[in-house]
Amino acid sequence: MLPENTRRSLPMALLHAREAVMARFRPMLAAHDVTEQQWRVLRVLSEAGPVEATELAERASVLPPSLTRIIKALEGRKFITRNKAEGDGRRVVLTIAPAGSALIDALSPERRVIYDDIEQRFGHEKLEQLLDLLESLIGGES
Repeated sequence: MLPENTRRSLPMALLHAREAVMARFRPMLAAHDVTEQQWRVLRVLSEAGPVEATELAERASVLPPSLTRIIKALEGRKFITRNKAEGDGRRVVLTIAPAGSALIDALSPERRVIYDDIEQRFGHEKLEQLLDLLESLIGGES
């Protein structure tokens, strides 16, 4: 248990909550030799379609210098493709490749089991409320 002064600290509580959740997903990702950051990038590309690198970094919560390294690794494994943006060769557009989609599909049943277990232990209503509150906090809404 955390000392009283940090137990109710929002940053500490969020970090500990993240660790509690990610501890469930790390073995799945490690078994497929995918880092948490790589997984976030693949998930964003899977859901969003082609995205410019700067938007991808923001949406996947990855720092731009880290994204450069992640792009190289994912391209090397044929999980994503990189193309120049039309009309501006300096901008890069990234797209999930068939191998990346196949990885997401392959992990989907295991992901679902983890999510279902979390939902069962936490409760559907409480989980939805937590997600709504976090979205509100992230968006700056009250």
